[in-house]
Amino acid sequence: MLTTENINHLLGVKESYQASDKLMSILLNKEMREKLFLEFLKLESDVSYDWFHTYFQDEHADRRKHMQDFTPNTLSDVVSKLTGESQNTLDIASGTGGMTIRKWWEDCLREGPFVYLPSNHLYQCEELSDRAIPFLLFNLLLRGMNATVLHGDVLSREVKQVYFIQNEHDDHLLFSSLNVFPHNETICNEFNVHMWLEAELWHIESSEMPSHLKFEEEQA
Repeated sequence: MLTTENINHLLGVKESYQASDKLMSILLNKEMREKLFLEFLKLESDVSYDWFHTYFQDEHADRRKHMQDFTPNTLSDVVSKLTGESQNTLDIASGTGGMTIRKWWEDCLREGPFVYLPSNHLYQCEELSDRAIPFLLFNLLLRGMNATVLHGDVLSREVKQVYFIQNEHDDHLLFSSLNVFPHNETICNEFNVHMWLEAELWHIESSEMPSHLKFEEEQA
């Protein structure tokens, strides 16, 4: 079972306010983050829900100033069922990814564990909070999703970074890779970015086209 104490212990921090920065530094190192994923999975194997829902809401959310509160799992379940079959899902103000996780789980159950292919789905998340972004990325990467994460203001479109999470082997039992899109005109147009608030973060793990996409290209 995951508690505040053992989450902080796994992340190697003494106080919860240190967790976001520490987690982000780990995520940018593939070997370190996948080792961390396995340590978390030893304590919690149920990936159908957001492990950080209570932890983040209690320790990190600014409920007074920004009125930050998390969508209850029961409401996320209703929304995921209402959206039905869809290849693309957009979650605005996604927090640490609770609603996206429930939609992903609903997709997995509907299609079946032997049929579900990450390449058939793209989960698009947009989130402003600096503290939430590392936990959101963690959740998507560990579950082997294909996803984009826009870190910025969803209204003004002032953005810090845009991340691309890719399951290179198209196997939902494997972790995804983490990439950061360049700050170029193509990305600005694709994600409606009006202004970059941070310097470009150069981080590319998916340097080649995945083999399953090469096969599809050859068949076309």
